[in-house]
Amino acid sequence: MRRMVAVLILRNVLGLIFFAHGAAKWRTGLEQVAEHFQHLGLPGVLAYAVAGVELIGGIAMMVGWGVRYVAAAFAVIMAGAIVKVKFAFGLLGNGETAGYEFDLILLAVSTYLALTEERQNVIPKPVLSKTIKKM
Repeated sequence: MRRMVAVLILRNVLGLIFFAHGAAKWRTGLEQVAEHFQHLGLPGVLAYAVAGVELIGGIAMMVGWGVRYVAAAFAVIMAGAIVKVKFAFGLLGNGETAGYEFDLILLAVSTYLALTEERQNVIPKPVLSKTIKKM
């Protein structure tokens, strides 16, 4: 039971963080984000895909839909962010730009959820209903 609650917390925090980052990309404007991706040497169209995965995947992660697949997509995004953007600044950054420590923990949590059995990623209804009744 503790493991299921721990996974629930990881899922919801991870989902919230990715949803917030996806929403921020939409608020900034996807054209501007696409230009930033191109400046990094990435295809601009990738910005649209990343923003969509972050936004929709964040919701799916919190709800518990396709957790392993969404987590795998998040892991790919974070690996790309570390390698392409943050690695040059070091783990803790260079004093002006943040390092990749935050990205690394998101990668680790995403990888854990992608490798964990699906049934452990969602609290079963009987357990959830018993827990709610005790409250």
